[in-house]
Amino acid sequence: MKAIGMISALLVCLVLFMGIKDFPQFGDPKQPASVNAVVLRYLQKTLEETAVPNAVTSILADYRGYDTNFETTVIFTAGVSVLMILGGIRRARKLG
Repeated sequence: MKAIGMISALLVCLVLFMGIKDFPQFGDPKQPASVNAVVLRYLQKTLEETAVPNAVTSILADYRGYDTNFETTVIFTAGVSVLMILGGIRRARKLG
């Protein structure tokens, strides 16, 4: 059973490493993530539309506020869940 797991993991790694050759060169300014019209608009209009001098802050707080809010909620819920689980483990050790 362990052999099947190891072979499966190696095959998945092989497929992932084969996909790396299709990635754009690191730091290439012409890669798709850098040549996006939305990114250019955010950088050009951020001070005018949001009055926030830091582009990262204005994008996260103003342009993508709903996404950031929901991501924060998910992370907060995960953190509370971990604390509840750890608290339950500590209580179980004291009782046992």
